[in-house]
Amino acid sequence: MQNKNPITITIIGVGLIGGSLALDLRYKYAVKRIIGVDKNPNHLIRAKQLGLIDESATLKHALELSDLIILATPVSISCKILPGILDKLDNQVVMDVGSTKANILRIVKEHPKRGRYVATHPMAGTEFSGPDAAIVNLYRDKNVILCDVDKTDNDALELVKNAYMSIGMKILYMESSAHDIHAAYVSHISHISSFALSLTVLDKEKEKRNILDMASGGFESTVRLAKSAASMWMPIFMLNNENVLDVMDNYIGKLQQFRDAISNKDEAEVVRLIEESNKIKKVLDREEEPVLIETDFDR
Repeated sequence: MQNKNPITITIIGVGLIGGSLALDLRYKYAVKRIIGVDKNPNHLIRAKQLGLIDESATLKHALELSDLIILATPVSISCKILPGILDKLDNQVVMDVGSTKANILRIVKEHPKRGRYVATHPMAGTEFSGPDAAIVNLYRDKNVILCDVDKTDNDALELVKNAYMSIGMKILYMESSAHDIHAAYVSHISHISSFALSLTVLDKEKEKRNILDMASGGFESTVRLAKSAASMWMPIFMLNNENVLDVMDNYIGKLQQFRDAISNKDEAEVVRLIEESNKIKKVLDREEEPVLIETDFDR
């Protein structure tokens, strides 16, 4: 879905998420130019070399030039700078791509320019970071969650929806608190589990050299997320701590069930737990409810 009038986009944070958005929007949406803003000057140099951005600028200058501002920084930074960005807007649109939503929406709830902000969470990513991690089609056929859209101006919402649909994303709507609970269960706990397993194996590696020689595809896929950057994930865990702690308590309880069954050599209970877990396939394979999804079938 192409917009009629080419727009100028500013991306604040030209790493994996922001850079991949730049690559896809440049070729699938009518973009006049893409401006990069990043606290790391080396990221800006590399982003320009890779064709992610056309130029770099200060935040103040970029806001003056842009129609759409994309906040692709760690969630703690986005929470800190969004109010100041809204202060400087005329009729521009700003969106974020963070993994938690309730906190940032609470911060700008009473801001007079709240309607120019669209809270989004594209459900896509890899374990890598920085401009070199940006890839084409990262977002194709993935879901993007739009939160609390009743507080957003219609034209701002339409611009962001069209941009996401142009790169092949399916749009779902959620209330921000519900989003954060869901994110803790389907995303945040996966990373914590991967970090914890990596630490466990590294502890044993200190005792038994070459233990990782036995590592194969199963292990690598399980700990892949442990390569993820602390600068991104620490703020997510802190800002969504109540939901993260809830899912961790539940997860630890399930681990304890397995431990008890194995300790007691209770074969029937181990089988029961495994077969119960197999039911996740039905959840993952179920069809999405059409009423929740909006997509561009002509792309």
